[in-house]
Amino acid sequence: MSGIPILFVGAGPGDPELITLRGARALAEADVVVWAGSLVHPALLTHCRADAEIHDSAGLDLPRIVEIMVEGYRSGRSVVRLHTGDPSLYGAIAEQIDELDARQVPHAVIPGVSSFAASAAVLQAELTRPGLSQTVILTRRAGRTPVPDGQDLASLASHRATMCIFLSVGSIDGVVDDLLTHYEARTPAAVVANATWPEQRVVRGTLADIAARVAEAGVEKTAMIVVGDVLAEAGEPSKLYDPEFSHGYRQAHGGGAG
Repeated sequence: MSGIPILFVGAGPGDPELITLRGARALAEADVVVWAGSLVHPALLTHCRADAEIHDSAGLDLPRIVEIMVEGYRSGRSVVRLHTGDPSLYGAIAEQIDELDARQVPHAVIPGVSSFAASAAVLQAELTRPGLSQTVILTRRAGRTPVPDGQDLASLASHRATMCIFLSVGSIDGVVDDLLTHYEARTPAAVVANATWPEQRVVRGTLADIAARVAEAGVEKTAMIVVGDVLAEAGEPSKLYDPEFSHGYRQAHGGGAG
């Protein structure tokens, strides 16, 4: 059966203006929208048509979600599965795609702005500062979902890279204990709760005190933990705009800027 592919769309971190143009257009054209109501800001639904059939997946299990999407596809309607942030990160799209593949239902993914990028923007931080970190680790602490061997926080901390930790603020004490196996206690840390939402909050500190500050602020969920020297130290200037550095668009010593 041929039809319109089901689209997995990244809603972005919360602000309805941070969805991509392609994602907003997909919502505006959709006949059926299945959205993650517990995570996606409801203002995103303003992109939908008034006559669109909308389902909140917060109370649905995987079989029902797949059933709704497949029914929409087989009836010739356009279907959007709206996920928070970017669907490729902790979006649970793989299991849905597996089910669609088993039914020979076509699909595509429209990326979105991840909460780690939104948190960096809120903090006005460059996560890859020369001399401090050229690596960003996106991870989470083990919880109900375990992590593979060697991917626990204590092991990853050995790299001393910038770390963006998802889905873990509820165990911030354990996060800190894991990181202190390799990071110094003075290492800057920040927690951004509900990045880009109206109720956005930022808690800053170091690994020595961030857990206490988070507890005092009452932040318990929907937050990104960012750790690394890039949050405080100056680092080195990049070569990109160094007057002594030539590249394909500019010669050294002011030979013409691009």
